[in-house]
Amino acid sequence: MLVLHTKRFIAEVIFDSGDMATAQVSNPGTLTGLNRPYSHVWLSDTEHPLRTYRYTWELVEADLGSGPEIVGVNNLHANGLVAEAIEAGLIPELRDYSSVRREIKYGVNSRADFLLEAANRPACYVDVRSVHLMHEPGLAEFPDLLAELGTKHLDDLTAMPARGARAVQIYVIPIPSAKRFTVARDIDPIYAAALDRARAAGVEILAWRCRVSIDGIALAAPVAIVA
Repeated sequence: MLVLHTKRFIAEVIFDSGDMATAQVSNPGTLTGLNRPYSHVWLSDTEHPLRTYRYTWELVEADLGSGPEIVGVNNLHANGLVAEAIEAGLIPELRDYSSVRREIKYGVNSRADFLLEAANRPACYVDVRSVHLMHEPGLAEFPDLLAELGTKHLDDLTAMPARGARAVQIYVIPIPSAKRFTVARDIDPIYAAALDRARAAGVEILAWRCRVSIDGIALAAPVAIVA
């Protein structure tokens, strides 16, 4: 199927049959390079009669400078991908915790995506961000627009090492060609400054690219962090 037109949170698509539909876009970002008209896309089908939009846009075939590839566009999968990776012991920095809790309130009205706990180890607060911007081949960037909420959450995360806890900011990149990650200082210098403060305070910064296909998405490998 092809995407014909997108605007914030919805996309008009045409199926191979010629039928048309409106799909939900679960991504508040700009989708730069991913929302080109007539791109091949894949949708999920809720089959729920009461939902406003039956379909959700999941994947797109795009060329971000390294040749055509299938890229994930649904922000809502990032936490689930990290949860699966933690359970499988894939992320070395997040292994060997006996308790993994999700959506835990902390800081100034923030929620940790994950709180990892174990006896005789500092608690570990984890915040997850999904990355969909790539201006330069191989270099993933975050954010793709002003990230006021992301800055607030990052500031709360920054306070945790001083309280004796670990704090981890992990960026999930559903772009298989990603080899490096950096903060988009030109797009949001305030978020960039917050990330600099976080690193100086002891927040651990991780970035992982995904393996993406029409059969599914999973974390694949860490990528280098570029200052």
